[in-house]
Amino acid sequence: MIHEVDDVLRSLIRAEVLEGGQISVVFDAPTREWAAKVNAPMVNLYLYDIREDMRRRERGLHNEYDERGAVVARRRPPRYFKLSYLITAWTKRPEDEHRLLSSLLACLLCYEALPPERLAGSLAEIGAAVPMSIALPPPEDRSFADVWSALGGELKPSLDLVISVPVTASPRYEAGPPVGDEGLQARFGDIPAQTEGETQDQPGRKGLPVYGSRPGRPARPGREEPVASGTAGARRGLSLRITENRDSQDRDGRTEDSTA
Repeated sequence: MIHEVDDVLRSLIRAEVLEGGQISVVFDAPTREWAAKVNAPMVNLYLYDIREDMRRRERGLHNEYDERGAVVARRRPPRYFKLSYLITAWTKRPEDEHRLLSSLLACLLCYEALPPERLAGSLAEIGAAVPMSIALPPPEDRSFADVWSALGGELKPSLDLVISVPVTASPRYEAGPPVGDEGLQARFGDIPAQTEGETQDQPGRKGLPVYGSRPGRPARPGREEPVASGTAGARRGLSLRITENRDSQDRDGRTEDSTA
């Protein structure tokens, strides 16, 4: 992934800044010993820091689909890592270095991300943008003077280039088979088609289940059925109906039985 970014930067600078000039593009550490050996004009892009871009971290999982559109696996979303490059120009005269840095700055300011047509390898396969920024102030926990001190060299005019690269290396979670409707049965109605629970006939409706029982539940062994006075036969459980007989005179002078 890092070497692919190096290739994109090298081709971009050679095509739009150097324009075929006899200036090399290298990625060496600009130490004091290295600077003493420089004998030709060159542009140095030193990768001095790699850290995750926490502002771009995402949560959750991304789905992978097959040709039918079914989910076959899930992966974590890409995580972005910031690659920080220290760009310096090396020539015999400071004026030429400044002119070269000016051309580099003008070129990189034209892009908010690496040109998609120059991406190759895994960067092109991901299909995501690769944002970059140029010459922004350094973070509070780091200064360019500290970088030069760590390299053991003298402070030199430079550009700070930061590229946020997506990395998709993460575990792959296989998805189970899609849920089908095999074996699924649904019935609608007041009474199931077949009930094996306790039932009892009521006026106007027959075969009603007894309260407290359910289809498929066997009858309790040795259960006694309570008998109420005034009924023709035994009633079960809480479905017992209590009947009270009384004489009442209706409007037509007939006597009727009221049921409570």
